[in-house]
Amino acid sequence: MLDGGFDLLELLRIGVDIALVWYVLYKLMMLIRGTKAIQLLKGIVVVLLVWAFSIVFELHTIQYLTNQVINWGFVVIIILFQPELRRALEQLGRGNLFARGSRSEEEILQQKIEAIAQSCQYMAKRRIGALISIERETGIGDYAETGIPINGRLTHQLLTNIFTPNTPLHDGAVIIKDEEISAAACYLPLSESPFISKELGTRHRAAMGISEVTDAITIVVSEETGSISATKNGELKRDLDQEGLRKYLRETLSPSMRASESKSRNQRGKNNG
Repeated sequence: MLDGGFDLLELLRIGVDIALVWYVLYKLMMLIRGTKAIQLLKGIVVVLLVWAFSIVFELHTIQYLTNQVINWGFVVIIILFQPELRRALEQLGRGNLFARGSRSEEEILQQKIEAIAQSCQYMAKRRIGALISIERETGIGDYAETGIPINGRLTHQLLTNIFTPNTPLHDGAVIIKDEEISAAACYLPLSESPFISKELGTRHRAAMGISEVTDAITIVVSEETGSISATKNGELKRDLDQEGLRKYLRETLSPSMRASESKSRNQRGKNNG
C-alpha cells in the first residue's frame, strides 16, 4: 500500500515536472514569435538534427564539426542576441515575462477589434483609403511576403500611420495576423467576378479577390466616399459605421464563429466527396 502511494506521488511529480517544462517552453516561444530569434531556433534544430544524424551513421567529421558548433554556439548566441536576452531578463525582473498569457482570449480579441475600428473610423472621416486583411484559419503568409515586413503590435495609431497619404507604405494592403501587423504594402489578388459593381475600385476588387481564395476578413476604406466595407467568403458588406464594423468583426473573428465555419466547410467537403 505504501509502495503504491509512493508510485502515485512519483507519477504526480513527473506529470507536474513535464507540465511546467512545456508551459515555460510555450511561453518562451510566444515571447520570441515574430522576432529574429525564431530563425535562430530553427537553425539550432537543424544543427541538432545533423548532429544526431552523424552519431547514428558514425560520420565522425560531421560529428566533430557539429560538436564545435554546439560548444561555441552558446557564447555566439549571447553575443548576437544580447538585446533580446536583456529584454527578456528585464521583463522577468518586472514580473511580466508571462503576463501576455494572463489576458483572456476575449480581451485580446476586443483590443484587436477596437484598434481596427478606431483606425477605420479616423480614416473614413478624412477619406484616407485603406485595405486591411485579417488572417483567420487559412494562412495568407504568401501575400504578406509580397509587401514590407512590419511584425509590429497592432495599434490604431500604427495602422492609421501606415495608410497616411504620401508615406512609403500607404499603397497596397496591410495584413494582420493574431495581434500583430504582419506586413504592409502587400499585393492581393483582384477578383474577376463580373457581378462587382463598376463603381467599386481596385481596393474593393482586391478585397473580394482574397475573400474568394481564403477565409480572411478584409476591410476597405474608400478614399472617394469615406465609406467602410468588408468582405468574407466572396461576400461584400457595404456602408458600415464604426459600431457596425465592431459588430461585424466580433461576429466573424470570434472563436465560436470560426469553429462553426470550419465545421461547415468540412461538412461541405464530405458531401462533395
